[in-house]
Amino acid sequence: MNNNDLADHVASETGGTKADARKLVDLVFAAITNAAAKGDEISLNGFGKFKVKDSRAREGRNPANGETIQIAASKKLAFTPAKAVKDRLNG
Repeated sequence: MNNNDLADHVASETGGTKADARKLVDLVFAAITNAAAKGDEISLNGFGKFKVKDSRAREGRNPANGETIQIAASKKLAFTPAKAVKDRLNG
C-alpha cells in the first residue's frame, strides 16, 4: 500500500473526494515528520509508537572494494507496533 492507495481507501470509507483524502493523508504524515524532527515521541493509540533513536558513529566496509569507511552518527525513526497490531499480525 502506498500514499495513493491509502488516500483512495480513506476517500471510499468517508465518502469524500480523493483529493481531500490525499490532503489528509499528507497532513498526517507531515505532522508525524514534524513531531519526529523535534525529537518528540508519536504515540497512536491502537496502532503504535514512532520514536527517534540515535545511531552511533561506526566503521563499515565499502562493498565495492572492501576498504574501511567511517559511517557518521545519525538519527532514525523507529516504530513499535501496539499490542492490537501485533495480535492482528500473528492471528
